[in-house]
Order: sequence, then structure tokens, then C-alpha cells
Amino acid sequence: MVNPETPKIKHLSNKVNLLEGILNNVGAYIYSKDLEGRYTYVNQSVLDLFQKTNAEVIGFDDSHFFDLALSQQLKDNDQKVMREAKSLVSEETNYIKGSKEAIIYRTVKSPLFDENNVVIGVCGVSTDITQEKLLQNTINKQKHLLDAVLDNIDSYIYMKDNQRVFKYVNNKVAELFGESAENIIGKKDTEVLPLETAEHFNESDQRVFDSGKKVTIEESSEDENGDIHHFISTKIPLQQQGQLPSLIGFSTDVTELFNLKEEFKKQANTEPLTKLFNRRYFVEHAEREFNRAQRHMSNLALMSIDIDYFKNINDKYGHPAGDKVLIEVSECLNSYIRNEDILARIGGEEFSILLPETTLQAAKEVAERIRVGQSKMSLTGYWQGEINVTVSIGISCLRPNDQSFEQLFSRTDKALYIAKDLGRNAVYYLK
Repeated sequence: MVNPETPKIKHLSNKVNLLEGILNNVGAYIYSKDLEGRYTYVNQSVLDLFQKTNAEVIGFDDSHFFDLALSQQLKDNDQKVMREAKSLVSEETNYIKGSKEAIIYRTVKSPLFDENNVVIGVCGVSTDITQEKLLQNTINKQKHLLDAVLDNIDSYIYMKDNQRVFKYVNNKVAELFGESAENIIGKKDTEVLPLETAEHFNESDQRVFDSGKKVTIEESSEDENGDIHHFISTKIPLQQQGQLPSLIGFSTDVTELFNLKEEFKKQANTEPLTKLFNRRYFVEHAEREFNRAQRHMSNLALMSIDIDYFKNINDKYGHPAGDKVLIEVSECLNSYIRNEDILARIGGEEFSILLPETTLQAAKEVAERIRVGQSKMSLTGYWQGEINVTVSIGISCLRPNDQSFEQLFSRTDKALYIAKDLGRNAVYYLK
């Protein structure tokens, strides 16, 4: 006669075997201990770790398997779980007896209860994360080294995604923006920069995202003190799996070089005494204005101005006095011109003013104001007496049949000489 309990027992035995198989193959160390710390269950991974049989482990505590002088955290965590009857998640560093090699575990330990809810032991699941921790430590060291390099390199380095969110900035970027790196990362450029500056930078960002290619451009930014900085920026597209398209930017501050370049340009375009544009710059820009006026059939006037009897001033009062006269006349002329006009010292005591969009009548009125204003000037200095300064002015305007700026310039110069022949301190014009 078949015992009716046999199928149930067989079923339970199968379930136990299945569970045993699962616990032995989960890739973690699974175990339970009683209140004295003696093992009441271990899976195959624990046996393999200890290099023991089940009989050699069950009923024995950790002093038989671990160097507890170096693995005290293991015992402390067990006691904490049983004392407080709460689960504990932690990292443990343990040393197997006879081995000097540390093993790091990510461990979850929970109390075991009897039917009366009294703690009777502890169970645990420990996962070996030694290689993971070693790799993480290596990564952290490399990151620390990389940060040290990136924070001390003489460039502004940053990473942004195509939603304009900063993913990384080095310390130089943070200092430029007047914020800590932590306060910048994760924010959009419009949240940490003035809108106009953010939009300016975004223009070149979009070129990178649209083309998927490296872009090198000149950019500028205003800092918190209102100073303008100029940069040469290289932006490189970056695509990471599962991440938004991004770019890495390298910007070098070339403000000093830019300012030096501008100063050289200024020196090349101006003459040192009066700080006015020189003849080369004047002719170059006048030719452009001449072509534009011809193309659009617009008005263009030119004025040639000469200081009367300047040679006599030099001979009587000396060249320093003559230089002073040139400076004062330059300042006087500057006070009569518009932003769009071009004033230059053509040479010696001769000046020219180009007046775009100006009729002959309007040019005559400006010239007369200059003549009258200049005639009221008298200079005193280390010399005896006063130096009275007058000017002669010739004017002409663009004609339909003019073929070059040189024709207009020559005609205006001729009008100047007529004004001088008329007795100086005069204005003369040729239509």
C-alpha cells in the first residue's frame, strides 16, 4: 500500500533540490548563522571560497575561516543585525585565513526570526565586488589626474549637449562665469550666461550639431566686470550610446593677442602725433565709399583742409609749437564730424574729410563752421605771444562722370589751392 505522504514528500524534496540548485548558481555567497555566529547554511559558493566541505563548515563560526583581526567588520555587522533586528546593507572587507589578499563584498544581512518573532540568527547575501572596487579606484585616480590636468591647463574646456545643458566645465570656465563648476553642470547656458552671450555661443554650437564636424571659430564674451574676452574655440561633436548628441569645446583666451593686434592695426592706420587716420587708411576707405556711392547713386562730398601759413609758425615758434598746432586743429576738426565721416591727416599740415550721403550745400555749411571755429583759435605756450590759426578749405562732390576716387580727390585739392589763392581763411568749392 502506497503511503499518501510519499508524493508530497517527493514534491517537497524536488522543490528543495530546485532551490538548492538556484542558491548554488546565483553568483553570490549565501549563508545563515545562529546567535553564536555558527553557520547553519552555506551555498556552494561559500564552500568553494573556504575550500571546505559542508560538514567542515556547518556548526563552525567565522574564526575558523576568516582572519577576524583583519575582518572585525564582518562580526560587528552580524551582531548589529541581530541586536537591532533590522536589515543592513554595507560593504565588507574580509581576509580568508592563510591569505593576505583582501576581498570586498557588497553584503545584505537580515535577521532570522522564530515563530514567536524572536531573533534566532542572521542570513546574508554577499557579492564579491573586489574587481569592481579596484576598477572604480583606478577610474577615480584617473579622473583625479584628468581633473588636475584639465583644471590647470590654460584653456577653457566644457561639454554641452544639444539641449544646451552643460555636462562638464573645468575650473577656468567656472571662474570666467563667476560660478562654481557644481552650479554650472546640469544647467542650460541661458541659466548661467547673459542671454546675448549664450545665443552667440549657441550659433557655433549648432554648426557642430548640424554638420557633425569639428568647428574652429573666434568668439567673445563679457565677464562679470564688463571686460570683453576674445577666444579661439574648437568644438568637436561627441556621440555616446544612449546619450544626447554633445560637443566638447576647447577655448583659448586670446584677448591679449587680440588687443595687441588691434593696437598694431591702429598704429598702422593712424599717425602718431594727431592720432587721426593716415593717408593710406583714408584712401583705402574713401575708394570703398566712392564705389558704394556710385553703385547706389548717392551723394558723397570731400573736403581738403590746409593750415594757413604753417611753415611760418614752425619757423617763428619752433617745431614743438607746430606740433601743438597740428594737435589742436585735429581736435577741432574732430568736433565737427559725424560717426560716418572719415577724417585723416593726409600729410604735413593738410587734412581731408570724407562725408558720405552729403550734398554740396551741406558740405559747404560744415566747412564754413569749421573755418569760423578755427579762426577763433589762439594758442599760448612756452613761446612769446599767441599763435592764431586759420585754415583754407576746398570742397567737391561726386560727379556722375567720375571714374575714380582720384578724380574727386584731385578736384577737391584744386579747390583748396584756389581758396588759398583767394587769400586763405576761405572756403572754395568746385561742383
